Amino acid sequence: MSSKEFEVNGTDYKIVLTEQVIGYVNNLKELYNATFEDPESFEDVSAEISNTINEIAGTVEPPVEDSDLDGIIQEIIKAVETKAHAIEKLLEEKETPKKKSKSKK
Repeated sequence: MSSKEFEVNGTDYKIVLTEQVIGYVNNLKELYNATFEDPESFEDVSAEISNTINEIAGTVEPPVEDSDLDGIIQEIIKAVETKAHAIEKLLEEKETPKKKSKSKK
């Protein structure tokens, strides 16, 4: 778990990136992708998108102003993606065996 602080429209916000929040963000990204691939499905998933955004916003301190909601969601998505890339990089470094240098005599 890590926390992220950011500013949106002059207000400082803070969120703790728990597994639950990360799951909400990943679900939201999947819903966005579904509507991008099939714009006609937007009506079917718009309520789920709204619920997921509200779940994410509910984890932010202080309570989110409606006018800040879009900016906050963008910041949280960036934070989750940054964390995911850092974890991937760390895993790649652990998986790559270190070569031992052989001394020639």
